[in-house]
Amino acid sequence: MAKQTKQKQEKPFEESLWDAANKLRGSVESSEYKHIVLSLIFLKFISDTFEKQRQKLIDTGYEKHVDAVPAYAKDNVFYLPEESRWSFIQQNAKQEDIALKIDTALNTIEKTNKSLKGALPDNYFSRLGLTASKLAALIDVINNIDTLANPHEDIVGRVYEYFLSKFAIAEGKGKGEFYTPKSIVNLIAELIEPYKGKIYDPCCGSGGMFVQSVKFIESHKGSTKDISVYGQEYTSATYKLAKMNLAIRGISGNLGSVAADTFNKDQHEDLKADFIMANPPFNQKAWRASDELVDDYRWDGYETPPTSNANYAWILHMVSKLSENGVAGFILSNGALSGDGAEKDIRKKLIENDLVEAIIILPMKMFYTTDISVTLWILNKNKKVHKVSHGDLTRHYRSREGEILFMDLRKHGEPFEKKYIQFSNEKIIEIANTLHSWQESKADSKYNNIAGYCYSATKEDVVANDYSLVPSKYIEFKNHDEDIDFDEKMIQIFNDFTSLLQQEEESKNELLSVFKELGYEIKL
Repeated sequence: MAKQTKQKQEKPFEESLWDAANKLRGSVESSEYKHIVLSLIFLKFISDTFEKQRQKLIDTGYEKHVDAVPAYAKDNVFYLPEESRWSFIQQNAKQEDIALKIDTALNTIEKTNKSLKGALPDNYFSRLGLTASKLAALIDVINNIDTLANPHEDIVGRVYEYFLSKFAIAEGKGKGEFYTPKSIVNLIAELIEPYKGKIYDPCCGSGGMFVQSVKFIESHKGSTKDISVYGQEYTSATYKLAKMNLAIRGISGNLGSVAADTFNKDQHEDLKADFIMANPPFNQKAWRASDELVDDYRWDGYETPPTSNANYAWILHMVSKLSENGVAGFILSNGALSGDGAEKDIRKKLIENDLVEAIIILPMKMFYTTDISVTLWILNKNKKVHKVSHGDLTRHYRSREGEILFMDLRKHGEPFEKKYIQFSNEKIIEIANTLHSWQESKADSKYNNIAGYCYSATKEDVVANDYSLVPSKYIEFKNHDEDIDFDEKMIQIFNDFTSLLQQEEESKNELLSVFKELGYEIKL
């Protein structure tokens, strides 16, 4: 019998592109290199769409309008002068001044298209010093992206998203804050269902929350014309990534006129959003001077958040931006679930005002910047009867007034990129169904408390626990670890402690000493 040869599995298109592009990085830091690669992908995409529109004008007898900006803008296509087109860059790729030509191209595109103001790197290529030969090779790699190959598939969006993720992983801890892992963004979208109205992200990074909102609407056969996007980003380089990300997908968004600090320069003061999706910086210190923002309108009715940690400042900022029926889904470190002082006073008032709808603990190692477990909060400005009717979504919710749903998802992830955890699409739907079933009136709901997974707590339960929102105080314990040895259990206990202590260095060291006395050497 002839021996069958095993067919080699072909790499996904975007993975092959990444491998080729990453080999050319050399000594350039990943945090810098991403702006080169993503800018070239953007340039290739807008050039392809420009050339397609240009040919359409010629084919339909409007050749005299091929250099008229309005002839492109009317179809949401960016007009490119000749020296800004991909064909020009490709023809000059082997020239020693190719970096200068790319910088000139990007600068000219910004000047020609007002909606791209502040979106593209400024004199980046010349300044960074990537050799002409490596730039030429990178241009050849990017040239392999046929952005218009399949009008029914978002090729360039796929590539851009994949590269954002890979760059975030490459940068790892201490960096990578520009990107929230895709499965977490997907989960937030499925939980709060941003189907219609204003969507806001006060710390939008590279714009992933907006992209997923659009995907959510499209997957449920809705219309993207029913939403408007608002955001703000502090870091200039990340602000540019977000503007490019939205432009690639044809999403018109208001990200403010400049990159700016949301607390000290709120660019959407009068906004009332129907949906808020966010992943604020964890445990941000010194976010305001002690004598600044003390009586800010955003904390009206609440204590002023402490200067030592911005977690509750972010919460109150988002509460102030919610419309009368608004819903927010956001990520915070586990330390925000408990604690004393002003934070406790604010948390108590949020609970008394019945704004907290769900508290969901996520698995460890979901983020590229930290390996601790974190919390997904759902706030709801109106937990009374409301109706969702959009596309293929039709639901009548009667959220449980005076109750909070606690969920523990720490055992529900699956391996990703060897050292990270993510949720499968099936698991995301399962988690969302749990929340949505709970939101229905008790008479109609199929929801049940499940040991080790979920519990519906009354306000009286929370008051009895001194207004703590730590899920383990409510969810019935279930031993998942019967087959795990004692040493592994001790490490898990330690990790839970450190996550609840907000990674404070002194507290960690004290715990390390205790565990060392018990004979356990634990390395973080």
